Amino acid sequence: MEQNNVKKIVYGAFMMALVTIGTMVIQIPTPATKGYINVGDSFIFLTSTLFGPTMGFVTGGIGSALADLLSGYAYWAPWTFIIKGIEGLIVGLMYKKYINEYLRVVSLVIGALWMVLGYYIAGGIMYGFKTSLVDVPSNLVQGFASIIIGYILIRLISRLELFNKV
Repeated sequence: MEQNNVKKIVYGAFMMALVTIGTMVIQIPTPATKGYINVGDSFIFLTSTLFGPTMGFVTGGIGSALADLLSGYAYWAPWTFIIKGIEGLIVGLMYKKYINEYLRVVSLVIGALWMVLGYYIAGGIMYGFKTSLVDVPSNLVQGFASIIIGYILIRLISRLELFNKV
């Protein structure tokens, strides 16, 4: 039992690092709200589907906020923690409920749409809702690119026996 908990902590830390790195490796600035496009959501989706909603929330929230802090976007970190954490929670809660692959993909879409809405609201509060609306298309691109990348990773990695025992 204790060995299983240690494995979960190690996997969680590893996935958090992947979220952080995935968020930092490709950053395309979005001038309107001073944010950036990234593919970190792919790893949030992967974490949430492999390890469930709690780990999805923790790794998505902390890993993404850490990337903001390390990349000079500290003013976004509190918003990112909430938005990406909830994104991981949503996907983690929905994905395992379904056997049908179409509905599983829909859970990723709902997670991505939450991310877009969350950043629209946060940007609206920080810069005004008209200004924040300008970033919605780039956030949609980020979300749907992350769905494609994430789903490919999910399908490949979920086949590994190593992750099925955690």
